[in-house]
Amino acid sequence: MKKGFLVVILILLAVFAIGKTYMVGTSADFPPFEYVEDGKYVGFDMDLIRAIADEMGFKVVIVDMAFDSLIAALASGNLDIVIAGMTITEEREQVVDFSTPYWVADQSVVVSEGSGLSITVLFGDHDIGVQTGTTGDLWVEENLVNTKILTGQFKRYETFVLAMTDLVNGNVDAIVLDSPVAEMYAKSRPVEIVGIIKTGEEYGIAVQEGNKELLNLINEGIKRLQESGKIEEIISKYF
Repeated sequence: MKKGFLVVILILLAVFAIGKTYMVGTSADFPPFEYVEDGKYVGFDMDLIRAIADEMGFKVVIVDMAFDSLIAALASGNLDIVIAGMTITEEREQVVDFSTPYWVADQSVVVSEGSGLSITVLFGDHDIGVQTGTTGDLWVEENLVNTKILTGQFKRYETFVLAMTDLVNGNVDAIVLDSPVAEMYAKSRPVEIVGIIKTGEEYGIAVQEGNKELLNLINEGIKRLQESGKIEEIISKYF
């Protein structure tokens, strides 16, 4: 009975959602998860949210903004959904609700190619860059800056593109960012990964706190795409 009742509820939610359009926030500077190509928002996350929308019968409009503005825009009601390679954390869960995890990642330490630097770049008088508001930002601050292990400059950037540009130009010694993104940059920029910080972060899709109907739709969409093999198809496309 319980299972049958749940199925009925999910069907009613899907019917309710048909034709609805949700505003989806992202930060399109995070390849291969979200980026701009030929004027369109593409990437793993973009394909995933569109596939969920197709599966569950609703529409989405993608809105690009700074990563550290996404949670506030969601909480204020200016966005309905956020998908941006966002790690599920206790702090974020205090203001938004997250879907079941759809990806697991670690953090990478990236330096300029041929610099001769190693993982020890995180120690002493070195300049380290991160994107503001990311888990890399929090990890470096908590584990290196606050403990005085890192004595050089700690630089925050609005986007990873700016951080990567400063690294290539020699304005920082290293940057810390999510491993899948670091691997993508290492294929196209003169940079290399010299270390992995094992954080086991889980990415989730965020909705406004208390919006159980939309959260259930997204979770059901993720489940169906996993069962059908569609998520594996999207993974193969980008990784």
